[in-house]
Amino acid sequence: MRWTRLAFILICTAATAAPAFAQTSPQFQSCSASAKTQLSLDKCACGELALRSKQMQSVYSKILSAAAGQRAALAKAKAMQQAWLAYASAYLEALYPASNKQVEYGSMYPMESALAHSALVQRHTADLQGLLTNLMRAK
Repeated sequence: MRWTRLAFILICTAATAAPAFAQTSPQFQSCSASAKTQLSLDKCACGELALRSKQMQSVYSKILSAAAGQRAALAKAKAMQQAWLAYASAYLEALYPASNKQVEYGSMYPMESALAHSALVQRHTADLQGLLTNLMRAK
């Protein structure tokens, strides 16, 4: 059987989107269940990314507060976050390498990329929570 480029892209995006969908919030699930257009689904996915980013920022702020009296810990936490931001950007570029993403990946690209980014943020937030726990134990 000969696969077309479109079929390959659909299979790949479905495989990358599946983990993101499995980890979505109840807000996203409710929003996407009532969405009637791709634009509405894109907005739901952007809302999911905003929610997960806010959660990450909250935990990161707590880390900065917990490490405030520890100069080395504070510097390393900031360096870790900067490195993660670079990693997340590079990962998403590798996941969707085309220069004209909308044309190459189609109308679902904004939603799929937002959900992939959201899944990355969610996993990183769990890592940050572990770091925060460790910092609190050290106090």
